[in-house]
Amino acid sequence: MNSSEKRKLIINKINYCEKNGRFSLEKEFIQHGNFSVYRHSISVAILSLNIASKFNLRVDYDSLVRGALLHDYFLYDWHTHKSFPCAHGFAHPFIALKNAKEDFSLTDCEKDIIVHHMFPLVPLPPLTPEGWIVCISDKICACYETVYAIGIALKRMVYLIYLQTKRLAV
Repeated sequence: MNSSEKRKLIINKINYCEKNGRFSLEKEFIQHGNFSVYRHSISVAILSLNIASKFNLRVDYDSLVRGALLHDYFLYDWHTHKSFPCAHGFAHPFIALKNAKEDFSLTDCEKDIIVHHMFPLVPLPPLTPEGWIVCISDKICACYETVYAIGIALKRMVYLIYLQTKRLAV
């Protein structure tokens, strides 16, 4: 699959999820650092598609992308959610599946991706190649987003220390 075909597939699936569901709501919620759930989900979809394409894996590309886009379709701010703030990591795949089922007709592959993307925290491994690809892509994206946020914070801290020392020197 060339980059033009990948871009077209991603854009078509995003448009479909926005038009037929509540995917746009993910823009309102922060996932890791300062990355929204929306941006994170798109990043996971892009990386998943790139991995599958790069290694010429025989997968259902449509289900791979849609499952990746919907893997965190829990639709709440997990930082302030009262019902299960500590259990979010364990509960959100099942909440995402429930929400996705309300808005879309899902394939078995998409259900597998959504429910099993938190392996090994949730001790249910993916059953499909697509599920494994999204599971791994999710961890890579989460690490990048978290480290990026830490890097920004460290940069600010170093700058503030610099300003403090500059004031003391004057």
